[in-house]
Amino acid sequence: MTAHTSFTNPGAKRTIITAGLIAGSLDILTACVQYYIKTGKDPVNVLNFVASGVFGKDALTGGTMYAVLGLLFHYLIAFAFTLFFFWVYPRWKALSFNKYLTAVGYGLFAWVIMTRIVLPLSQAPKIPFHIKPAMIAAAILICMIGLPLSLIIGKYYSEKQNS
Repeated sequence: MTAHTSFTNPGAKRTIITAGLIAGSLDILTACVQYYIKTGKDPVNVLNFVASGVFGKDALTGGTMYAVLGLLFHYLIAFAFTLFFFWVYPRWKALSFNKYLTAVGYGLFAWVIMTRIVLPLSQAPKIPFHIKPAMIAAAILICMIGLPLSLIIGKYYSEKQNS
């Protein structure tokens, strides 16, 4: 691993933190806005649902503490996807050919991991599969996770390669 791909490099740390905060913030903001538009209910329910992955149904009727924990869990997941993308980007050269296709691929990867592995293994209430909401969720992850990670981390590695 070269110096610029090391997680201990200050530029790498700054890139990971920036990318994770932007992607995580865009994703949760979009989820909350979409939930509010769709249901007219308090978007804090989104954070409670995230917390229910660990705490089960109690989190759905919980108070502020569950919402805060849900937000924390959300950012932990966003940073896990960010760290993995940062790690895999220089190892899989195909990711650098087209940042927009990479965003689509990584957003779909995140959707598969979340809906087919993380959620089924969690204590969150099970959500039946319907194609339209699945497509919306996948599009959100493509735009709010895949795109910022592809652009920010891609820029980091492009600059390092050119220096």
